[in-house]
Amino acid sequence: MRNTIKYYLAIMAAFATVAIFASYETPTNDPDGTAYNRSIYIPSVDATDEYWFAGERIPTENFDVRERLERELIVNTYYHTSTILNLKKMTRFFPVIEPILKEYGVPEDFKYLAVAESNLSNAKSPVGAKGFWQFMRGTASDYGLQVNTEVDERYHLEKATRAACKYLKKYHEKFGSWINTAAAYNMGPSGFAKEMERQKSDNYFDLNINEETSRYVFRILAIREVLEKPTKFGFDIPEEEKYMPLNNYSVVQVDGAIPNLGDFAKKYGTTYRMLKLYNPWLLSYKLTNSKKKTYDIKIPKQD
Repeated sequence: MRNTIKYYLAIMAAFATVAIFASYETPTNDPDGTAYNRSIYIPSVDATDEYWFAGERIPTENFDVRERLERELIVNTYYHTSTILNLKKMTRFFPVIEPILKEYGVPEDFKYLAVAESNLSNAKSPVGAKGFWQFMRGTASDYGLQVNTEVDERYHLEKATRAACKYLKKYHEKFGSWINTAAAYNMGPSGFAKEMERQKSDNYFDLNINEETSRYVFRILAIREVLEKPTKFGFDIPEEEKYMPLNNYSVVQVDGAIPNLGDFAKKYGTTYRMLKLYNPWLLSYKLTNSKKKTYDIKIPKQD
């Protein structure tokens, strides 16, 4: 009997909870400032539209392709923390990335690959990939980026973006498709090529591969859709809340050693912290520079 009573009490509590959330309303404002209540709801997403990536069509008439895209649209629509931060950061970093992609003839859609890789941050992966483009140390060196205990140019956005463009161009020539190139960026070109050979298909959408790479191109597409059409997916970030570009700086060329970057920053009227924010590729408190390489160091200007 006690168990029966507990059961019915639990049922009643569940209905009460549903009723509370179903009727919950949140205050908001019209553009003219008039307050009103809007019921909370969770909309679905529509993956039946026509989608393209880097000029290549996504075959959403295929139910498997459509459902894979729909999954990533749903995930990224409700991945609020990262999405809001990316909406704020894109105004800071896309103006740096976009002209470099254009310079190398890489489609602009690939700026969203950087979002998928690092959420537009100098991220560090558990396996050692670093920076916006998540280069491993060996690959970084292959594409001309310096990596040592004092300098890591994987954190130099302009140089790393140029290296990424060279990488993407190389493998676009190999795979003949920007979609395949994006997938190979995630999986590794040799592994991706092996799967194409084993499965006798050069179509990314037909390959049965690891889950991360199988989702990867769809994730980039979903990120692009949400960031380009935020209000469609329920995001509204006022322009004044987006992050400003870090373009208010002068450049000092250095071809010798810097014994202490704190002293160097003070000499040029800034702080060590601000120097690091503008030059995250400087890892240490000093720059030995025994090979007398010339470095361009950004010096933030005072407001």
